[in-house]
Amino acid sequence: MANKIETTRHSLAHILAAAVKNLYPGVKFGIGPAIENGFYYDFEFTKPINEEGLLAIEKEMRKIINQGLKFQKENVSKKKAKEIFKDQPYKLALIEEMKESQLTIYTLGDFIDLCKGPHIKATKEINPKAFKLTKVAGAYWQGNEKNPMLTRIYGVAFAKEKELENYFQLQKEAEKRDHRILGQKLDLFIFDEEVGSGLPLWKPKGAVLRKIIENYLYQELKKAGYLWVVTPHIGNLNLWKTSGHWNLYRENIYSPIQIDDEKYLIKPMNCPFHVKIYKSKIRSYRDLPIKYAELGTVYRYEKSGTLHGLTRVRGFTQDDAHIWCTPEQLKAETEKLLKHGLAILKTFGFKNFNIYLSTRPEKFAGTEKGWKKATNVLKEILKKLNLKFQIDPGGGVFYGPKIDIKIKDALNREWQCTTIQIDFNLAERFDITFINKKGRKERPYMLHRALLGSLERFIGVLLEHYAGALPLWLSPVQVWIIPVGSNHKKYAKEITGQLLENDIRAELKDEKETVSKKIREGEVQKIPYLLVVGDKEIKKKSVRVRQRGKGDIGLMAKKKFLEKIK
Repeated sequence: MANKIETTRHSLAHILAAAVKNLYPGVKFGIGPAIENGFYYDFEFTKPINEEGLLAIEKEMRKIINQGLKFQKENVSKKKAKEIFKDQPYKLALIEEMKESQLTIYTLGDFIDLCKGPHIKATKEINPKAFKLTKVAGAYWQGNEKNPMLTRIYGVAFAKEKELENYFQLQKEAEKRDHRILGQKLDLFIFDEEVGSGLPLWKPKGAVLRKIIENYLYQELKKAGYLWVVTPHIGNLNLWKTSGHWNLYRENIYSPIQIDDEKYLIKPMNCPFHVKIYKSKIRSYRDLPIKYAELGTVYRYEKSGTLHGLTRVRGFTQDDAHIWCTPEQLKAETEKLLKHGLAILKTFGFKNFNIYLSTRPEKFAGTEKGWKKATNVLKEILKKLNLKFQIDPGGGVFYGPKIDIKIKDALNREWQCTTIQIDFNLAERFDITFINKKGRKERPYMLHRALLGSLERFIGVLLEHYAGALPLWLSPVQVWIIPVGSNHKKYAKEITGQLLENDIRAELKDEKETVSKKIREGEVQKIPYLLVVGDKEIKKKSVRVRQRGKGDIGLMAKKKFLEKIK
């Protein structure tokens, strides 16, 4: 059941439509749901809406709210509904799709809408100062690019005016932290139209950042007993037919490539390749668990309107792994996975999470018994570790239940990262087995897991979480050495060499620019430490240290600085 603020937001969508009806006679109506933090409604206007028009609509909405109009619910037949909406083609299309014989409509003043509800009782329940129309965008009817483009008007709404003010303050901060802007400022990555939408190009500093994360994962997973594998970027179409991906996810898969007499796909998932490596030899219960990990780059089609910097791309690298274990090992292995995932996220500085357990949907692979056992195992582990979680009923993917960990960033926004899934589908489709203690073939449990999700998305989240000021260990460049003049370059080079020898990512800044300009640029680039060296520093075999966020912290002996930074 919807909570009060969601109901209010839904009702505001209707009020928005009523206001538009008053101001723009002849407008055609699409749909208007409540969404996170607000609402929207889709319209077909005869002419574009500008900023002035948006303000006029908002003013009309407040006028309607102040009238204290009631939301009146009524059940009508399909025939009656078609009569009511005879001049509204999008409503008629929705009516045709509905299987129910009785439909629900809501009336607000002289505005009538096709809607299941719920709604508030009357507009007087809404605080007219606690909502705001925010933007106008284009949206294809029902999200289909073959359909007409409608005008979508967005709004935000809260119970109190103060909450609305806080929201906009957070939005301002979020704009400053936009990873797309930071990526350019920090010289990490670019997008190029000729290369293609959703395909980032990593510049040297960005490549270093990726490598730092990859190296960390390699060592962490090696310690946890994973075996690293590498698989190709394309695979025979038949492989994807066997796995089921071709039939179930075709809308996200790029068209096949004809090679000789066979068809190949650009890899959308790593799973089938890992299965083939597992099946390359007979496995015994003594071999299990087997854990294969890969930083595998995959390619999936995303509509251009959904692409967003690094957080929604068409080519991305997953920290992907698959684990095969005996039924007896399932609980212990899943617990290890969950604990390891949380520990890794905390290492990157994420301390707050929301955890979701998604259960069996209507259509599913495997047996009800298998699903019940797997779901109970996940639930028991979450309880054992005293982790608060929410049940997402029927939210599991068709092939198995899953745990999703959504991290909260510095602005308290949720981001999907870690996922742990039990897979009944591939185990059946590829007939995966092991030889049990009785010498018989038995089906192992197969676990999918991604701890960071994709490197691209995770780096985007990291940049926004830290506003670009990455922790020292993640910073592509950790130290700049800035000589005051040409006489100090030799000493600056000596310090740079010593730092590099100690695996500190250091750069000598000896360009013909003023020291103050280099310091300003270092602050813009969010370099953790700037070392300024001149006569005094040479004489005392020291460096003057400027620390990010603190400024000049004084003179420091070379050895002491090295100990501090290591």
